[in-house]
Amino acid sequence: MDLESFVEKFAVERRGTDSLKWDGLQERYGDPDLFAMWVADMEFKAPDQILDALHERIDHGAFGYGMIDDSYFEAYDAWAVRHHEARVQREWVRFATGVVNSFFWMVNAFTEPGDAVMLATPVYYPMHAAIRNNNRKLVSTELVRDESGVYRYDLEDMERVIVENDVKLFIACSPHNPVGRVWTEPELEGMLELCARHHVLVVSDEIHQDILLTDRPFVAAQEVAGGKYANNLITLNAVSKTFNLAGLIHSHIIIPDPDLRARYDRWAKGIVQTEVNLLGVAAAKAGWLYGEDWLEGMLAVVRRNDAAFRTRLAEFSPHIFMPTLEGSYLLWMDLRGQTDPAKTREFMAKTCRLAVDYGEWFSPRCKGFVRFNLATTPANVDHGLDLLTEGLATLH
Repeated sequence: MDLESFVEKFAVERRGTDSLKWDGLQERYGDPDLFAMWVADMEFKAPDQILDALHERIDHGAFGYGMIDDSYFEAYDAWAVRHHEARVQREWVRFATGVVNSFFWMVNAFTEPGDAVMLATPVYYPMHAAIRNNNRKLVSTELVRDESGVYRYDLEDMERVIVENDVKLFIACSPHNPVGRVWTEPELEGMLELCARHHVLVVSDEIHQDILLTDRPFVAAQEVAGGKYANNLITLNAVSKTFNLAGLIHSHIIIPDPDLRARYDRWAKGIVQTEVNLLGVAAAKAGWLYGEDWLEGMLAVVRRNDAAFRTRLAEFSPHIFMPTLEGSYLLWMDLRGQTDPAKTREFMAKTCRLAVDYGEWFSPRCKGFVRFNLATTPANVDHGLDLLTEGLATLH
């Protein structure tokens, strides 16, 4: 589907619909009138076939306990084949009420209070909360930016952090939020080999696996080196980012190794006794079966919005750094060449009137960075750019 047709058909106003992104601005930012370009969801309706599947389930009228049938896994597998993603066996999969909740579950299931859990920062801030709020020791290795502006793992520093802190668990992010990297297989293998050598369990958040803006394919951690590291790996994913379904709270925990799976199941018996979300199941299956065209339209919008940011800001100032957006729809921006990092939040909210995610949420070292959500209409992006450039003009 082309960009114009997609926007005309699927763009939707979300103000006044109990939207966290728009209607939660007072609670989150203390100002209900900011222009929202923060949390990672979209101003687009889900594909028609997903809505049809939901209407069919709703029209049935009964919302009792549900189960997952073979057709769900058949649709999952067919999508994986078409998109070169990891194929899974049914017995490997456990279900959760979202990838964020799963961070908390993994920390509790596979570590003990006081254990060190590692992140490669800057990285999605609920991962930080899952560690800190469960009385684990948060340790981090910082991603490094090479001379071409590409973020990479610092394996030497990662090993130092692991050894010095006796790290038990590493929560990885692929594609990476917020820096937008789609890791190459050699990069993933370096990380996975290091963790396996030091007996550090890897939990890989792959929720953005379908949001690819580069010709290089996504490589699931499970598939690296022919599956060599799958026995030291748990994958978390969902179609919530793919089709804008986060509110249906339905996701996967994929555990290929039988011993790890048994360990998780023993923990879950005392903590996690939840049923699957019937609507989430119906939506996911319909998305896999019929969502290709919709996804292509959405990606066309994100590419256009990414280009708009780069064109406008390159003309305005050469000192604003944005890494190439390879995956996800989240644009990471370094404003330290423009603003005092200590005043970036005030500048964005008071001067630009924008609600964005702030760099220090992702790493204490990233004050002066911001993250913009590009999964919205071109009109919204252009308005946000107007607000940003007008604000930047006041600094010169």
